[in-house]
This record gives sequence, structure tokens and C-alpha cells, in this order.
Amino acid sequence: MRRWWQDLTDLVLPGECGGCGVPRTVLCARCRAVLCGAAVHRVRPVPEPPGLPLVHAAARYADEARAMLLAHKERGALALAGPLGVALAGAVRAGLRRASASAGAGMAWPLGGRAPVLLVPVPSGRRSVRARGHDPARRIALAAAGELRRRGVPARVVGVLRQRRAVADQAGLNSRQRLDNLAGALAVAPAGARLLAGGPVVLVDDVMTTGASLAEAARAVRAASSATGAPPGASGPIPNAGWTSVVYGGETWESREEQNVGSRRERTGRRPARQVNAGAVDAGGVFDVVCAAVVAASPDSFEINRN
Repeated sequence: MRRWWQDLTDLVLPGECGGCGVPRTVLCARCRAVLCGAAVHRVRPVPEPPGLPLVHAAARYADEARAMLLAHKERGALALAGPLGVALAGAVRAGLRRASASAGAGMAWPLGGRAPVLLVPVPSGRRSVRARGHDPARRIALAAAGELRRRGVPARVVGVLRQRRAVADQAGLNSRQRLDNLAGALAVAPAGARLLAGGPVVLVDDVMTTGASLAEAARAVRAASSATGAPPGASGPIPNAGWTSVVYGGETWESREEQNVGSRRERTGRRPARQVNAGAVDAGGVFDVVCAAVVAASPDSFEINRN
């Protein structure tokens, strides 16, 4: 009830701008421009962790953008999920365009294609979710999926990643320590691999600093693909798959929040096989991470000589 009441008061009686603190608004025009008005960039941390997919970010993790993300994550400013989702959707679109151009005509993922874009959020630890009362990356991903659909891009959130073991707090750890801390920590939930074989897979998160979390998420998705045992390279239709509760499995609050941002819960049952573009999936359900997208990334990762 506390979370429902906080949601209501945030919407009806906004306290202050999440970026600069201007009163009586969720997000002022200037901070909204900082978040959504700048060009989306490809970002790469230094050092770049092995296995990191192509990553795009909407803003630098500094000043107003940093304040917005912290307000949403740590202080429960849930109304910020909407504009943060719009920014993330822009990063997803940029990543898909670049991945499509790099792959060539035979391996394209058109933004208006029939197969939905599958947004896979990097999960927060259970302890963090309990302390915050929500999973920030999943909440923003749900808002981003809604924004993509409004722009004519089929999209849904597939929350199939789970933490296999406890990890230490990442704050204060350097890039090497973060890689060691997260190594093998994530896995795709049971039945999740079949859900991922339904369109281009895009990893999403709120912030990228060292890239360790996204690299580990990519490793977990690729491991799940390899475990299907299908021969690589045999493209074809997606097999019939049971759409189970794993799509929105996990925290009850986030499952409810899906309705608030306009997403549609997938129900258990079978759907007919559907043809998608080569490279997104093969006859045995093999899939891969097309790209990754975040709302913000560390300023150093925007250096143009590495983009």
C-alpha cells in the first residue's frame, strides 16, 4: 500500500524536478532536454570487458541525468520512469539501426518488423529490490517498451535473467573487481531460453559504468542459447513456445507496474510459429544479443575517438 500511495502522490502532487530540484514538477523542460534532447551515442568503457555487446546511451551519467536516475532508483521518484523510458527507447532504436547496418541485408532487424524487440533488463539483487521496493531497470524497460510500441516498433520486456548467487556491492570496485564479482552470477531462468527465441534480443539497464553487468548478462544469454543444442546457422521459423509467467516473473510489484505503463502481460499458452529475420533465431531456438542500451553511461565512455 505504501508503494501505491507513493505512486499516486508522485503523479498528483509532484514535489520537485528529479534533475535540478525546481518545485512543482516531476521533470522540468531543461532537464527533459538533457535526458531526451541530445543525440544518442555509442558508448564503450575503458577497459572494455570481454563479450560486451554494442551499447548505446542517451545521456552522460553526470549532473541532472545522474540526479534523475538516483531519484528514481534510490528515492522512489517513480514518476520519472516515463521520461527515463523514453530516453532508453531512443537508445534501443539507435542500437538496432547500427546493428542492422553492420550486419548487412541478410541479417537485418528492421524497426518495423513483425518480430517484437525483446528487451531483457539486467536484474537487481533481491536484497536491493526489497530495500527499494522496486526493480529500477525493469520499471524503465517497461516504460521503454511502451514508448517503442507507440512509435510503431513491436516490443516487450522479457525478464528472464536471474541472479544465481549473491554478489558484493559494486560501489567502490574497479573494473577488474566488478568483472570478478559478477562472473557467472547471472543465468536465464528455466523456460526463459524459449522466450528469447522470438525476436532480436536487446539488453537494457539504467546505467553503464564499467560494462561488467552488461557483459555478464550477455554471457548468460549466450550460454542459454548454446544450451539449446541446436545446430548454429540453421535459420528458420520460431518453434511453438509456451509463453509462461517467466516473462514477468519475479517481484510482484513490478508485475503490477507493467499494467501502469501500458504493457501487456503474456499469458501461458501456445501461439503459432512466426517467421522472423535470419540471424535473430534459428530452427532450434538459437539466439544472440543484438545490442545493449542504457539511459546513461559514464562520461569517459562517450569519448569520440573510441566511437
